[in-house]
Amino acid sequence: MDALESFRLDGQSALVTGSTKGIGRAIARSLAEAGADIVVAGRDADDAAAVQAELEELGVEVLVVLADITRPDEVERMVQASLERFGAIDVLVNNAGACEHKPALEVTYEGWRDVFRVNVDALWLVSQAVGRHMVERERGSIVNIGSMSGMIVNRPQWQPAYNASKAAVHHLTRSLAAEWAPYNVRVNAVAPGYIKTDMAPVDEPQFRRQWIEDAPQRRYGMPAEVGPSVVYLASRAASFVTGSVLVMDGGYTLH
Repeated sequence: MDALESFRLDGQSALVTGSTKGIGRAIARSLAEAGADIVVAGRDADDAAAVQAELEELGVEVLVVLADITRPDEVERMVQASLERFGAIDVLVNNAGACEHKPALEVTYEGWRDVFRVNVDALWLVSQAVGRHMVERERGSIVNIGSMSGMIVNRPQWQPAYNASKAAVHHLTRSLAAEWAPYNVRVNAVAPGYIKTDMAPVDEPQFRRQWIEDAPQRRYGMPAEVGPSVVYLASRAASFVTGSVLVMDGGYTLH
């Protein structure tokens, strides 16, 4: 197999949570472009239908599962539907995320729990359900979407729950990687910096000084730039890579 061929995902299926918009949608497209059949998981039926139509134009099979992945029963239903359709889940991308921009003294307990419920609890539930299947098969790749916010403290907006949750994602990635390595299941993470999405208002002038000018590349990233890194970690090109957190932030965390 040559180098470029090792990035292909033909004959494999990939489950991508939160893939109806933003970074998740771009990741699903990149995986489909690499040949993978896709399970689009989200909560908005219209958005999911639009993503399904986009991906099917690439010639891959697409299954849409609408689910609230903070609920264990919904996660089990999603995983079973994926297995019934494709027979296996070769790649899992835990992308679904939530954020609350508030100073620490204004964060309510429910607000804190809402962020952790999506960013950590749901990721854990899906990883455990899919991981059980992968460990039994002794094959699989999990890619978690962390954040540079798990390594630094963002300014000028404050987001303590989000930062703490993404640090948890990074370390859970390492924990699962160590535990499941003997079963040929790799677990890695991507840690994006500021990416232009509905959740990150990167174009707003009040954020330019700290968000853009502090980054050595002096720009924000686009969702399409995240997808290829996920393809790499999901594919055989990264067969000797596990427990890694791939930072892609335009150099933001260098200082």
